[in-house]
Amino acid sequence: MLDLNSSYSYLLWCRDFADTSVIARIDGEPAGFITGYTRPENPDTLMIWQVAVDENFRGHGLASTMLHELADRTGALRMETTITDDNAASNRLFQAFAEKRGAGFDRRPLFTPDLYPDGHDTEYLYEIAPL
Repeated sequence: MLDLNSSYSYLLWCRDFADTSVIARIDGEPAGFITGYTRPENPDTLMIWQVAVDENFRGHGLASTMLHELADRTGALRMETTITDDNAASNRLFQAFAEKRGAGFDRRPLFTPDLYPDGHDTEYLYEIAPL
């Protein structure tokens, strides 16, 4: 499930991380977006925070297209993201992304339920390299 964030946080994101994020518009309407940033201690690593596609535009490869465009535009050598086990669409997206680019793919637990105050599921770190 995609965490809901305030409009304020998205405005800050658009201001500070526009170079590492992308929005897709179809017929002038927002159809999807990806938010990401480069890791301060690893500036060649693009960390993908959120991927969202409007339900009217799902199933047409839009998320994949945005992800490839963002990787190419940033020139990142590595990509990371975190995904819970129950997010089948994101799991498929990033596995297919790695395969299409011929990149290595590693998955391991990053944040486990004992670290969260609300019983959040384990977030698995996906490391994809080289891009």
